[in-house]
Parts: sequence; C-alpha cells; structure tokens
Amino acid sequence: MKILKRVLLGLILAVVGLVLFLAGSVAIDFAVGAERINAVTNTTIPGQNGGPDVRAYVAIPSGSGPFPVVIMIHEFYGLNQSIVDRAEGLAREGYLVVAPDTFRGSTTAWIPRAIYQVITNQPEQVNQDLDSVYAWIEAQPQAQVDRTGIVGFCYGGRASLNYSLYNAQLAATVIFYGSPITDPQVLQSLPGPVLGIFGGADSSIPLEDVQAFKSALGQAGIPHEISIYEGQPHAFVTDMESIQAGGAQGQAWDQMLRFFEENLKKNTAFDNSSPQQAYNDTFDLRYYLALAYEHAFGTASQHGGQH
Repeated sequence: MKILKRVLLGLILAVVGLVLFLAGSVAIDFAVGAERINAVTNTTIPGQNGGPDVRAYVAIPSGSGPFPVVIMIHEFYGLNQSIVDRAEGLAREGYLVVAPDTFRGSTTAWIPRAIYQVITNQPEQVNQDLDSVYAWIEAQPQAQVDRTGIVGFCYGGRASLNYSLYNAQLAATVIFYGSPITDPQVLQSLPGPVLGIFGGADSSIPLEDVQAFKSALGQAGIPHEISIYEGQPHAFVTDMESIQAGGAQGQAWDQMLRFFEENLKKNTAFDNSSPQQAYNDTFDLRYYLALAYEHAFGTASQHGGQH
C-alpha cells in the first residue's frame, strides 16, 4: 500500500510539475517575444465597433489596379515570416493580400503557447477583427472589394470558414487543412464557392470528417472543390521556397491559384439566395490536442500527389 501511495504521489507531482513548466514556458515565451509581431507587419488597421487596431502585413501587386483581394489567415503559431512570404507570393499573381494578426500581438514557434493563443482568442473576437480588416479593404482605392476572397492555413482554415459564414460579402473561401464544419444547414449560408485542401496523413482531421464536409457542401448547394493529398501530414504547405520546388506543396498552391483565378479574377459570381443564419463557433479541445500532437510528432514528408 505504501508503494502504491508513493507511485500515486509521484504521478501527481509529475503532472503538477508539467503544468507549471508549460505555464511558465508560455509566460517566458510571451515576455521574450513581445516584439516579434513588429517584424512581420507593415500596416495598422483601425479597429471598428470599439475593437482594437489590427496589425497586418499588406502585399500589393505591381501596377495600378484595382486588384482582387485575398485575406490570408495565419496558422495557430500566429502571423510569421512564412505567411508574409506567402502573401508576397500571392501578390505577385495580381492579388492585393491582407494578412492580419488575429492573435492581437501574439506569435510564437512554441506549441504550448500556440494552443494558448487559440484558446484565448475566441471566434467572435477574431470575426470582430476581420470586420475591421474588411472595412479597411472597402476604403482602399486599389481594392476590388466585390472580388474579395479569404484563405487560411491550419487554425486559419477554420477561421476563414467561420468568417465566410459571418460576412456574406466574401466571394470565395479556401481552407488549407482547417477543421471542417459538417452541418449542411450551417454551410448553406456560405456566400461563395469553397476550396478545401487536406492531407491524407493528417491525424488531426479524420478523413471521414473531410468526406462529411464535402457531402454537406453538396447538400447545401455550395459549389466546392475538396482535395486530399495522399501521404501528406497536417500543415504540409510550409513555405514559398518549398512551394516553388513543386511536389505536393506546389500542386496545392497551384490549385488555389486556379480557384482564385476562376472565382475572383474572372467576372463570375455565386448568387446564394439562402438567408444567412447566425453561427457561433465553439472551441474544439479534441481537435487542438490532436493538432498539437501532429505538429510535435507528425512527419514532414512531402511525397505523394493529389487524390
């Protein structure tokens, strides 16, 4: 009995120690990284409806415009150089790209803090900040406002889907391995077509959820294109250098370009007569725990192709 008590006490102390370590590491990362956001932003967008100003990186194409617009939402690490480079890469294709910081000054490479960022920035707060971004876009003479789309990666994939359900003015939505919504009654409020790109080896998003998402979009009458890249883990599109090297990353990026070409650059429009319903997203602990595991232990192989 004494041995059992000692084992239990040891386990309790280990758990407490782990919790204290994680909490302390998040606080330390916050303290040492307070200025990181300054290196990856070039624009301050005025807050709307009492909200704070929004920091963002804005990439503008060469030429006179007006240009179709893409709002680009970062991964759960926050706005970083990888997203800045992707924004510049998309701008070279003729899009005015706005990559906002939706974590209000917080960005990291440390997974525990990345999870903390998601927990402490609720969907309604993110939508409020994206409303400020959209209002800023409306005021830009170089922006073709009625041709505004949104793309997000990882956490940003789910955030882009949520905002499309919130803002009926968006023309197109691209989701890179974001947790999908599978209720057709909710999805029927989407204002434009959807492209979803997922990894076949992504342990954080079950393939049956992806198939359910595809089915629900069909039931909702929303034009869609859902692709699964076999053998690819979560967050397999990593940076512009790898995208330009080809493989699955290049294929996925080119698929996004074709989708935006068709739905933003060309004079096409999807007229959704379904009334937009209020949708309040919830925090999915299971998904983010799986996401943390995938980032910590998932492979980064870039083999395989589109299915």
